[in-house]
Amino acid sequence: MNNVSRREIGILLLKHGDDILRSGGMQQEKEYIQHGSVSVYRHSVSVAYVSLYLARRWRISVDERALIRGALLHDYFLYDWHIPDPAHRLHGFHHAQKALENAARDFHLGPIERDIIKKHMFPLNLAAPRYRESVLVCVADKICAVGETFSLPAPVASWV
Repeated sequence: MNNVSRREIGILLLKHGDDILRSGGMQQEKEYIQHGSVSVYRHSVSVAYVSLYLARRWRISVDERALIRGALLHDYFLYDWHIPDPAHRLHGFHHAQKALENAARDFHLGPIERDIIKKHMFPLNLAAPRYRESVLVCVADKICAVGETFSLPAPVASWV
């Protein structure tokens, strides 16, 4: 991984996101499929991992704690969007707001985490990301979604 240690990224994910990863909401995400056969939980961890990897690889100065926490919570909508339900209609347009509401209820969020969650679907949602961290999560989310949809090898460690 060129000067970026997988082990170091895994340690940072646990250091900054352990409370999120152990939360009931995140455990619930293990039951919901996001893309292909990948759970929302695994997708969220992958996005956090890839976001931090990109920041390190491209030498972008970021608030790593906010980046990791926002990435872990970016899809914290807590429902199975594949189940036909009028509330799930236009999921791609509305789930970021629901994720933000749930995350704000369950965790203390700073402005960077809020922006990451709210704007990770840009350009589908028209509000552009305000912070470097938000842009990185937006990019990482698209990279992971494509990989998951086409069953490409996951970028994260086996503990996910």
